[in-house]
Amino acid sequence: MATDNPEPAKQVAAPLPPGWLSRWPAVTFLFPFAVFMLIGSLEPTPPKPISNNGLIEETSVENPLDQVLEAPEADEYSSNEVGLIPKIPYTYYPWVYSLKIALTAVAMVLVWPGYRTFPWQVTWLSVAVGVVGVVLWVLLCHLRLEPSIIGPLDRFLGGFIPGREPGDTPTIGLLGILGTGERSAFNPLEQMANQPAAAWAFLLVRFIGLALIVPVIEEFFLRGFLMRFVMHQQWWQVPFGEVDGTALLVGTLVPMMMHPGELLAAAVWFSMVTWLMLRTRNIWDCVVAHGVTNLLLGIYVVLFDQWQLM
Repeated sequence: MATDNPEPAKQVAAPLPPGWLSRWPAVTFLFPFAVFMLIGSLEPTPPKPISNNGLIEETSVENPLDQVLEAPEADEYSSNEVGLIPKIPYTYYPWVYSLKIALTAVAMVLVWPGYRTFPWQVTWLSVAVGVVGVVLWVLLCHLRLEPSIIGPLDRFLGGFIPGREPGDTPTIGLLGILGTGERSAFNPLEQMANQPAAAWAFLLVRFIGLALIVPVIEEFFLRGFLMRFVMHQQWWQVPFGEVDGTALLVGTLVPMMMHPGELLAAAVWFSMVTWLMLRTRNIWDCVVAHGVTNLLLGIYVVLFDQWQLM
């Protein structure tokens, strides 16, 4: 009597190495990312321009992206900040960023055995996704479609708010999020022009962070941890590349929240990499695609003086 062909064995997640990484599964995926974000919170951004009366000028929220993309040069700013904690001067950005990359690299070394549980297999598709991704990212960032998309929604929802004065523009402040998440826009070739060797050395550090460090820690956090965490209580047992509707939603919305000034670009790019993840079920393909995009983006920024994208 003929029997049916047996079903293929269900894919299982590779176990983390024995010891502390196995005892606390989240450490491999969260620790380097947490270090990166914690030190990154100290990074200085270009201060607000100072008006003739010594007050910080307010910019219109009509297009908040202009505040970031068309920021004046650093020497037109005052480094003074109003608040309980003085802000680190903008000129110290290379030191803070270098410290962030160094400490994140140390954290990555500590959890490297956990990374190695994911087999190193890379396909050319990851490179193709990275190349297409950088083209779409740059194009969407320059088109700046977010205000025209979010603006009508903001005004529509604002119309439901009671107590508005006659003539007031209805708003719930959605456009304000486009001015958050400001990039450092630090150009070492200009800001450190009197120290060319140091400028190029920092640019090398910047590219190491951009193309090697960030792709690993972000992909392991987002796809290795978060997208599996929302699926099952014992998320570390969920095979990589297995998703449900919630995971797909989180895989796009969270990166958009992490890139509030580039909402549309983030939505498109991270959705592309999610497709790659579903296609290859290999986290290193996602890392390589991320690295290729970031590397090409960095080259584009330097060649065409588009530092507002970094």
